[in-house]
Parts: sequence; C-alpha cells; structure tokens
Amino acid sequence: MTTKFKTLLVIILFFLPALSIAQTQTSFIESLNAPNAWVDSVFKKLNKRERIAQLFMVRAHTDKGKAYEDSIAGVIKKENIGGVVFFQGGPGRQAILTNHYQSISKVPLLIAMDAEWGLGMRLDSTISYPYQMTLGAIQNNNLIYEMGRQVAMDFKRLGMHVNFAPDADINNNPKNPVIGYRSFGDNKYNVTAKVGAYMKGLQDNNVMVSLKHFPGHGDTDVDSHYDLPQLPFSRARLDSLEMYPFRELIKQGASGVMVAHMNIPALDNTKNLPSTLSKPIVTTILKEEMGFKGLVFSDAMGMKGVVKFFPNGEADVRGIIAGNDVIELSENSVRAVKLVRKAIRTNRLSWERIDESVKKILTAKYWVGLNNLQPLKTTNVVSELNRPESIALNQRLADAAVTILKSDSQIKGLDKNKKTAIITMGAGPSNTFHNMLKSDLDNSVHFILPKDASANDIANVNKELRNYDQIIVGIQDMRKRPPATLDYNNSMKLFIAELAKMNSIMVVFANPYTIAGLPGIEAAKTIVLNYQNSEEAQKASARVVSGKLKAGGKLPVSINASFTNGDGVVQ
Repeated sequence: MTTKFKTLLVIILFFLPALSIAQTQTSFIESLNAPNAWVDSVFKKLNKRERIAQLFMVRAHTDKGKAYEDSIAGVIKKENIGGVVFFQGGPGRQAILTNHYQSISKVPLLIAMDAEWGLGMRLDSTISYPYQMTLGAIQNNNLIYEMGRQVAMDFKRLGMHVNFAPDADINNNPKNPVIGYRSFGDNKYNVTAKVGAYMKGLQDNNVMVSLKHFPGHGDTDVDSHYDLPQLPFSRARLDSLEMYPFRELIKQGASGVMVAHMNIPALDNTKNLPSTLSKPIVTTILKEEMGFKGLVFSDAMGMKGVVKFFPNGEADVRGIIAGNDVIELSENSVRAVKLVRKAIRTNRLSWERIDESVKKILTAKYWVGLNNLQPLKTTNVVSELNRPESIALNQRLADAAVTILKSDSQIKGLDKNKKTAIITMGAGPSNTFHNMLKSDLDNSVHFILPKDASANDIANVNKELRNYDQIIVGIQDMRKRPPATLDYNNSMKLFIAELAKMNSIMVVFANPYTIAGLPGIEAAKTIVLNYQNSEEAQKASARVVSGKLKAGGKLPVSINASFTNGDGVVQ
C-alpha cells in the first residue's frame, strides 16, 4: 500500500461519519427531489384503490377497549389506509398496539398525534410540557428548541412520525374559543421565532411537523369543531399578519402544514366554503404563491366547520381536489375512497393529482425511517418517556416563563420574619406553591378560599388579615385547559380587587387573559404571572417570591391598557 493511498484512505475514513450524518440530516423538503427506489417500488405495488387509501389517516385510541382496537385493525388490514392518529390512552398500550397495527399493514403506517405540549396532551403517565402561551413568555428560544427535541425523542420511542404541532396561529382575539393558550402570543415575530424553534427541534430529530391552522385561526370567535368560522379580513391584512408565520416558516423548511376549516371571502368568495376545501387557498396560495412543497394535512374532517355544508363524504373529495395531501379523520374512509374513484371517472379529479400526493406521502414514510421498520420495545416504556433530563427541562421552561408585572418591589421587600398571610384561591389545601412558601416563611398562616366562596367566608378572612404584616395571594385556575375568563364568583373577584390595594403580592396561575376580568388587580404593586396552574409553575413562582429565582418572562399578549405585550420585569 503506497503512502499516497494510505493518506487517501485515512481522509475517507475520517470524513465517512460526517457524510453519514449529513445524509441522515437531509430535510424532508430536500428529499422530495431525490430519486428514491423504495418509494418507486412501493408505489408500483399499490393498486388504484390502495393508492387513494394512502391519503387517509384514521383515529386510534388505547382507552376504548379491545373491540374498538380490533375495529381499527380491520380498517387497516382491509382498506390499506395511509396512517393513524393516536388520541387518548396509555403509552405502554400504545406501543403494543402500534406493533400490531404496523404488522398487519401492507405499507408501513404514518403515525401521528396532536401533541402540542407533548405526549401528556393525550397519554397518561407522560410529561406535559408548558402550553405554547407559557412558552411565548420565555426569552431563550433555545429552551423551546430543546423541548422540541425531547418531544421528538418521545415520538420515536412510541413509533410516531408526525406531530400536529406547533400552533402557528397569532392569537390577537382574546375571546378566541379554540386557540388562546395554544398560541405563542399575539406578536407575529415572537410567534414565528418560537414556532421555528419548536419545529426545528422536531425536524432535526426526524419527526415531521404540521404547522396549524393555515391560513391563521387566531382572530376567530367561533370554534370550527362546532361551526364554520369566518375571517372577514382583507387580503392585505391576512398577508401581513395571519399568514406571516406560515410564509416565513415555509422558507425555513417546514415539512407539513395543516389547513383550517374557515370561510375567508377575501381569499375565496365561494359561499360557506371552508378553507380546507378551497383550491385557491390550498393550491394557489399555499403551494404556488408561498412555494410550500411539503405535506398538506386537512384539519379533522369530522368537524362541523367542514361537514355542516359538505356532508356525506363530499368534503373528503373536495379536500383532495383543493390540494390536501392527507385527509385526516374522514367520517368514513371506505365511502371516501369510493367517492374519490367516482370523482376521477367524472373528471373532477385526476390520477396525476392522486399520485402526486401518494408519492409525497411515501417519501415522508421513507424520511422517517419506515423503509426499515423495526418493532418497538414494549418494556420500560413509561420510565424511558420520563427521562430525568426531560423532567429537568420541564422545570426550566416553567422557571423561564415566570413574568413579573409592574414592579418587583413587594418581592424585594418581603421580610421572612414578619407575620405573613398566604391566601390560596380556587384550590385546595394540598398546594405546592403554599407548601414551598411555608417552608421559607415560618411565621405564616394559610387561608383557603374556594372559587365560589361565600360572602361570609370572605369577610372572615378579610377580618383576620388585619393581624398580618404581609399578604401573598395565589389565584389558581384548576381547569386543565384554562379559558380566557376565570370561573370565580363575583364576591371573590371583588375581594381580589381589595387585596390588590393591601400591598399584597398577587400570584396568578391562569390564562393571562383572565387578568382583564379582574378589575382592580392593577392596583397591586407586584403581580407574578404564570400562564397555567402546573406543579412546575407553582414551584417556579414560590422560588421567585422567596427570592431564590430571578424572573425573566415577558408578556406574550396584550391584556388591556395596563398590561401589554412585552411587559415584564427582568430581575
């Protein structure tokens, strides 16, 4: 072996790992242009009915019993559908069921979950990361990237490939009944940056995203699960605001986009036509004008926003005509496939249009590794999903989101030796926030008032407060998915206004918009705002109030004239 040849061999061996890494890091969008023998081979083996069926994803659960699971298995085996979307259940059961479903499918299934805040949104015994509104307050987007990475690891552990997230809606309507805390906020630049960080964390680890809800569901007052919302805005407004995050994130390589069920006259003036079924919106604007090459997912096709005006499978056909690649949760996939074939025979649809989506879906399956499908390990599932680094990250996210409004003067002036009243509102006696504060404030007494406390109970607590030098108030919303209004009675809301005048430290564990429904709270010198009532948020706020943690969050939405986007004392 010559010296020159040895040198060349060393160079090749040195760069081989880097070349291998580069190959695995090819983006999904880039992979669409590359020749793919596996995609071609699988495509050729599909008959016409099976090609259409690849465009459909059906619902799956692990909390509905064996009969339900068997019925979905029948659909997979008989119809050769393209994928499943898992909803509620348990991670161990899902791993077992995934192995079974994949084993009976002619083509490996693309498996998705709507997991905006991680697996805990759907599965028991798993981690729930903060809501996107909470993340919107964080100033270090690297933390959000890391969350995306951890969620991707969880998805891969359960054999899932597509997260129907992040939510790219700009929530500029506080009364929005369906987005709200699911949005990163009302500033298009902050929303775009944070969606991009979450998206990159997922995609860098070979999990696909589905940015939603195109062209933007943030300024609606109707929930599309129950009716068809209308966006009455001009094209100029939609271009500059609602569609801004989608346009920018498509430039960054978004692998998937989900289209919403909304009627938008400025983009398509067809009466009662949802955006999901609009070719001008899906094909002309999203695919052609914005240049999106990835997978286009419909929102769930059983929602009233789409089937109200297009029942009996017509929505499925129109969704494909419009340009959607994947039809999510058709009411009846067997009927849908038959109707699509009929639409092809009557020249409403073409095989060219079907094949375009099929090849894109098969490329997605290749990109996520389904060309080399391996059975999931079904032992130690829960422990491997609750990794110490994930748990630690969850707390770091909560710590970074804590936002101090107005001033931190009351926190700086807190005297651990003075007699302190800790008032818990809306929650029970077993309370992490209170328990942590009590360990730091030996000379403290705990008062508990339920959300519907009587005027007499409130008066008794108010009378007792005369004996205390310091007051800390925890305002807690115990609902898992907190709306924009607090469900306290009027007496409690009036008492909050009184407490605000007593130099109290007000600590809010609720949707930030609830502050607008608490007139008088702005009189408080210090308001510590969390965006949800999680254990992690309670721990973070207790440490902020006791001076052990510096707050650095900033308000991601404007609440009212007193509290606007970007407010927050950085300690």
